[in-house]
Amino acid sequence: MRELLERLRALIQNLSPRERLLWGCVGGLAALAFLLFAVVLPIWDWGNGVGQRAQSAEQSLEAVLQLRREYDDVKVRLADVESRIGSGPRGNLRTTLEDLARQAGVRVESMEPQASPAHARFRETKVEVGLEGVTLEQAVKYLHGIEAHRQVLSVKSLRLRTRADQPSLLDVTFTVSAFEPV
Repeated sequence: MRELLERLRALIQNLSPRERLLWGCVGGLAALAFLLFAVVLPIWDWGNGVGQRAQSAEQSLEAVLQLRREYDDVKVRLADVESRIGSGPRGNLRTTLEDLARQAGVRVESMEPQASPAHARFRETKVEVGLEGVTLEQAVKYLHGIEAHRQVLSVKSLRLRTRADQPSLLDVTFTVSAFEPV
């Protein structure tokens, strides 16, 4: 190694001052390029990456906060429904639906009980209701009466069809669920 350094020193001493200046500039530029590519640019990229990661983390945090607000809203609504079920009136779903139909001025064509899944805290009773030849106003009045009833009732799977013989009248089929504590 010492011999190599001696040869390099001898080579430099044999150069003219102009050549030494030129080689010094080339060496300086090489050192500057090495410093730029090996130190400065990696630090610069790391700094930019930190900013992007911070922005991504802020967006993720905002999404989590939005989900938390939605969860809290659903939790409050669920607690409200559960308290309404627990304290609301109970009764035979078919009788309630017949009374509401009479108030809305519609005649129920069919009322078929439906199977409902078991739940640990609430019992669900389902009935499929069929109306034939009703006006839109009558159907809306009946459905509104069901939704606004003191007993917690829920309308599901609503299907409306116009009648072929009288296009101004509808055939309506829907399922109503009632809930009560187990």
